[in-house]
Amino acid sequence: MSNQNENLGGLTRGQPLPLQRDVEVISVPFGKTITLPEDAEVSVMQAKGSSVSVIHEGRLYLVEGRNLDALGLEAVPVQTLAEDATEEEIEQFVWDQLRTCFDPEIPVNIVDLGLVYGCRIERLISGERIVTIRMTLTAPGCGMGEVIAADARSKVLGAPQISKVHTEIVFNPPWSREMMSDEAKLELGMF
Repeated sequence: MSNQNENLGGLTRGQPLPLQRDVEVISVPFGKTITLPEDAEVSVMQAKGSSVSVIHEGRLYLVEGRNLDALGLEAVPVQTLAEDATEEEIEQFVWDQLRTCFDPEIPVNIVDLGLVYGCRIERLISGERIVTIRMTLTAPGCGMGEVIAADARSKVLGAPQISKVHTEIVFNPPWSREMMSDEAKLELGMF
């Protein structure tokens, strides 16, 4: 991320782009959804997973994959599952979706970064499923928690078998670099 001309999936970091349509974005670090207007100029910060982080008027926002057409890219369809998916397929879907979630400032997904401590899927008598994701942040004062949690909820809710997603941010045990996968350490130059 240090190279100002780093290529990010067809985009260049710092590249100014006019939005091609009104688009819903997630404000960073608040996690609130707002709409940026067509023709608003944004600058690309990071393109990882199925989202792009952009700056508009000095503020950071996350553009989800389904809205990438507003940046002139191909939109990423919302991932879903077949109606008759098995419990194992549903669990794999949840973990796969979590691997598409990135801290807007760190180019490693939250699973490999070691931020996801657990995921529980409960099936209610009604047949509905509720997913509870237990996660942490790289530091207790990290302001990205709401953004990451909102991104995770949005992506996991792509499956019709999942009715609700709860994200629980905890700080015990505290996160440390040892929780990162080897791939994450390599990506961040920690080897």
